[in-house]
Amino acid sequence: MWDTEAKRRVKQGRQPLNFESLYTVDTNKEHMQVVEYSASRDKPAIEIAVSGMCSGGLVVNYLKRFIGEPTADVLFAGYQAKGALGRQIQQYGHRGGYVFIDGEQLTVKAGVHIISGYSAHAVQNNLVNFIKRIRKPLEKFIIVHGYDEAKQDLLEKLVRYAPEVVIGL
Repeated sequence: MWDTEAKRRVKQGRQPLNFESLYTVDTNKEHMQVVEYSASRDKPAIEIAVSGMCSGGLVVNYLKRFIGEPTADVLFAGYQAKGALGRQIQQYGHRGGYVFIDGEQLTVKAGVHIISGYSAHAVQNNLVNFIKRIRKPLEKFIIVHGYDEAKQDLLEKLVRYAPEVVIGL
């Protein structure tokens, strides 16, 4: 199901979905250390931080630190409501505009990218129907988003479509 580039990388021995170098943080102190460590490195990194509309949570620290960096990129994979910080970044980031984060005006120099088609609010039936239509059988599903009860319910519905279905972080 991968494109030509991904297939070529696998043949070279690279595993695009290998998460051996994935590092998760459990506390705000660890998170702030990661933010500063990432800022001090001269190497690429992918920081994944979720927070609905960028209105709170760990993502705000990343934005405050990196939104003004031309070598950084912000990728949105979901809807951003009108008036939310995420929407403001989407609207003004492409034009070299600015946003206010914690009362501080920050110029958006980071690249701003939007992936449409992903919804954090897809109803369970839509997810199951999407999976039913996948032609090549999949080996594993990892459910990573939602309330515990909803994740467990989805797991029970997906077990017939893959040999392994697990609830992740």
